[in-house]
Amino acid sequence: MKRFAAFLVLLLWITSTGFAQKHLPVLTDFHSIVTGDEQTSVYFPMLQGKKVAVVANQSAIIGKTHLVDTLLSSGIEVVKIFSPEHGFRGNKSAGAHIGNGRDAKTGLPIVSLYGKHRKPTVEDLKGVDVVLFDLQDVGTRFYTYISTLSLVMEACAENHVPIIVLDRPNPNGFYVDGPVLKPKYKSFVGMHPIPVVYGMTIGEYARMVNGEHWLKNGETCQLTVIPLKKYTHNLIVKLPVKPSPNLPNWKAVYLYPSLCFLEGTVVSVGRGTDKPFQIYGYPGMKGNYTFTPRSIPGASLHPKWQGKTCTGKDLTAYAENYRHNPRHIELKWLLDAYHQLSAMNVHPFFRKSFDLLAGTDSLRWQIEKGYTEKQIRESWKKDLKKFEKIRKKYLLYK
Repeated sequence: MKRFAAFLVLLLWITSTGFAQKHLPVLTDFHSIVTGDEQTSVYFPMLQGKKVAVVANQSAIIGKTHLVDTLLSSGIEVVKIFSPEHGFRGNKSAGAHIGNGRDAKTGLPIVSLYGKHRKPTVEDLKGVDVVLFDLQDVGTRFYTYISTLSLVMEACAENHVPIIVLDRPNPNGFYVDGPVLKPKYKSFVGMHPIPVVYGMTIGEYARMVNGEHWLKNGETCQLTVIPLKKYTHNLIVKLPVKPSPNLPNWKAVYLYPSLCFLEGTVVSVGRGTDKPFQIYGYPGMKGNYTFTPRSIPGASLHPKWQGKTCTGKDLTAYAENYRHNPRHIELKWLLDAYHQLSAMNVHPFFRKSFDLLAGTDSLRWQIEKGYTEKQIRESWKKDLKKFEKIRKKYLLYK
């Protein structure tokens, strides 16, 4: 009987381990996936004979050629480029002023959708027959490209201009986690009631925004999504082009959902170093890693603690261990930094932007009141469950 019981325990262990192994996230090469913009035979016919405006940046590459160049060489009439945060060529620092101009290569007018002018105007869309959207998202609510998407969709709805979204993989699409945004904290780093990590491609997200009537006045736009091929929600995707200057590799993208909370504090996340969003630290803090932020044109002109030696942690090994990490936002680094700096009498720890990044003031006061990570996570469950039901309706992939 004892042998039989032991056998059952072993069998259960093998079965459960096998199941877990099958469902571990898989680190994969971007080029194993067929993106929306690569499927020219599908969407080129929708553009023939029309005046096209393109929302894109440096990530919109087909093979080795930019989407705009591909369109022009194929005889499609591109009349305007809309550029997001970081600019059309993606070489502007986060939050840097980006003005309108012309693309040096094509001579096309570029309209910046960052700063005070985040939404296309009636004048911007005058003479435009269709908008083509192709931006590489990283799957977090506070990454501003989905806010740009929502505002472009809103403008298209108001001006009766159809929009085609060329879908791209979400490198953090293998889990859903974090506090769901509360209406009071709506901003450009969080527009809709979604968690920090929402587990959807940008095409799926567009479908949700439209389907849930989240655009102004509950309007909907004429939306077409060109889906991906060979993509599932179980992939950690190595992007071939930096989505923005401070996300230089897959490890930074993977750690970004957890470390970006520290942007709303006095702690550095490595801007102004060769490891942005892979390290964190503060002058005098305990840790086994030191770094000194410096000014880097196009990435971080005036980084936090510029010229000061910071001590903290290097998290690249954690990222490389992705197969064994939990599928959730790591709060332990935020909590570690808060507890250390509180002991050092560093006040204030939080900056005004923290609540906007979190999408709520709850996370801040929970930390200040000494909540454990488990207690904080427990407070997210109800809203996450509600969001999961909404999300499910709009998924295009396994």
